[in-house]
Amino acid sequence: MAEGHRHHLFHHKEDEQPVEAVVYSETAYSSETTYGSGPDSAYAETTEVTTVMEPEVDYKKEEKHHKHLEELGGLGAAAAGAYALYEKHEAKKDPEHAHRHKIEEEVAAAAAVGAAGFAFHEHHEKKETKEEDEEAHGKKHHHLF
Repeated sequence: MAEGHRHHLFHHKEDEQPVEAVVYSETAYSSETTYGSGPDSAYAETTEVTTVMEPEVDYKKEEKHHKHLEELGGLGAAAAGAYALYEKHEAKKDPEHAHRHKIEEEVAAAAAVGAAGFAFHEHHEKKETKEEDEEAHGKKHHHLF
């Protein structure tokens, strides 16, 4: 395959740039069993600094991803709904196998409801990502009610 962008089944986090976050610890314990306050005590005042790398979130990319999944959910709902209607027609047209067509119709209808629910979920994920993007970039929402 030529050089360039390749689509993979799993997402790799190569494009994310890390952001440093610092964690502080004010106290440390020694493994000795002496007690009190002094150079030989088990409790000593120290400061540890640990750097944790947190990836920077690309909100536009995430919003686009949720939009894509929302559209796929809508297409799945439409396709499953169309198949349910087809099976309903087949149940009337083919009385010998009507029971089988009725079952397939109901399965397709359930799949359509599931796909529509997924599309609805992704729509709200997209909205939430957009709000997070606006908060991260300083745009304020004034919720009055």
